[in-house]
Amino acid sequence: MKMIAARQVRMRIGNISDMTLYRWLNDPRLSFPKPIVIQNRRYWREEDVDRWLSERALISIKGSV
Repeated sequence: MKMIAARQVRMRIGNISDMTLYRWLNDPRLSFPKPIVIQNRRYWREEDVDRWLSERALISIKGSV
């Protein structure tokens, strides 16, 4: 299980701001994966972020058909 830091998550998603990430975490409609906090730093399981991105892509494709 590979863990990635908040900055890596933000870059992977499209260079979003930390405030956007905060909003996504607090918006239950988005179901963004929750981080694991280690020494006051946020880390995500890489597979959780990748899964969320894949799900969002599917939703986007279905919505445009």
